[in-house]
Amino acid sequence: MRQINPQYLDELRRVVGPQHVAVDPGERHTFESDAFTLVRGRPDAVVFPASTEEVAGVARITAKHGLPIIPRGAGTSLAGGTIAIDGGVCVSLTRMRQILDINLRDRCARVQAGVVNLHVSQAVTAQGWHYAPDPSSQMVSTVGGNFATNAGGPHTLRYGVTAQHVLGATIVLADGSIVALGGTYDDAPGGDVLSLLVGSEGTLGIATEITVRLTRTPAAIRTQLAIFDSIDDASHAISGIIAAGIVPAALEMMDQATLTAVEQWLRLRFPLDAGAVLIIEIDGLEPGLDRQTDRIAGLCRRHGARDVRLARDDAERAQLWMARKKSFGALGRYGLSYCTQDGVVPPSRIPELMRFIADVGARHRLRVATVMHAGDGNIHPVLMYDENDPAQVRAVVAAGYEILDRCVALGGSVTGEHGIGIEKVRHLERMYDPDTLAMFERVRRAFDPDRRLNPRKVLAGGAPCVELLRPPKGIPA
Repeated sequence: MRQINPQYLDELRRVVGPQHVAVDPGERHTFESDAFTLVRGRPDAVVFPASTEEVAGVARITAKHGLPIIPRGAGTSLAGGTIAIDGGVCVSLTRMRQILDINLRDRCARVQAGVVNLHVSQAVTAQGWHYAPDPSSQMVSTVGGNFATNAGGPHTLRYGVTAQHVLGATIVLADGSIVALGGTYDDAPGGDVLSLLVGSEGTLGIATEITVRLTRTPAAIRTQLAIFDSIDDASHAISGIIAAGIVPAALEMMDQATLTAVEQWLRLRFPLDAGAVLIIEIDGLEPGLDRQTDRIAGLCRRHGARDVRLARDDAERAQLWMARKKSFGALGRYGLSYCTQDGVVPPSRIPELMRFIADVGARHRLRVATVMHAGDGNIHPVLMYDENDPAQVRAVVAAGYEILDRCVALGGSVTGEHGIGIEKVRHLERMYDPDTLAMFERVRRAFDPDRRLNPRKVLAGGAPCVELLRPPKGIPA
């Protein structure tokens, strides 16, 4: 880590205020990791701007001194996207939490990047609207972080990921320039530069204000819990529902390990002997929903469901979603650290992938729990390990590589919503040919010629970013 230069610290303090620059080692320690547990890196300083202009001022200072700049929201990144590997200045956007404008006539809201995802929906619930992207971390993750990773969530299947709900954004570039992209409507004139920024993980610019699409709350909702004796049966039911032409609002799966942890914590009377459960939700106009619910139940039973339960009211529906959205937290009851993977396969390949994950866990002697956005094949195996045991750490890295490799081999991707971050750089290099990666690099350098914006994320510039994350022995580089 470089020596902290008093000159640039004084300049930062003049921009954001002395109380909003953290240089104490204890304060900076908080920012040396995020929800990705395998790598750490402490920034030289952390700043807490409150406006676009302050972010731009910080960017100009870092440009002047040639410092890396690492944007950060709530720190919920599961791929190491906010880790300061090369030191530099971490720009925490948590003070930027104002909802600046709500425009129901144009069905949009303009918010600062630090606004918590769930707070957008809460601001318009009484008027019958909501913000559709709903990652499981929505109680704490920010709109800016969701923008950076193009986050999804359980209702992605019907409503789409973050990119489908972003209409405009104010972006601070690496040199401190401020640009406004998009607006309050679709198809803004000019090239669709905004789409390059969504999902770029802070490597092209820092989103400070975002205009998001608001969605009408559906008139009626039906939520079902389907219980299966095996993961294989549940996986085939998922494929059966999609093959029947049914597109639920959400189609989620939890395996037995996840179900047990949730039940022991929340006491929701889930069957502990079940191999897997599906949470299936449909919404729309009241007429026809019951018929569709019956059809889904029939398909589940045809694929081996031993029971299909319909939530009786909003309270029971809320319980089901609490179980799903708090499932990662519930796994903490096992007393282990965990690494959450994020791969995608075509829904028809889910049964094959689930069998492979079970085999990987057994071979590496790791406890694995799996949840997934099953309808679109976005799977989250949670690999549990003792972080104080180097052999288990190596096993987690090796197992993660194998699982993501298999996702690619089955026609999928190494990420559906968590991003590439620092964790999956090698996999991105294996998904794309050298010419495609070179094109990505040219785009990045057009925005940030010196590669100071969130360095070593997404594209590592031909070098592994961290020795730990080199492909393990036996995994081709």
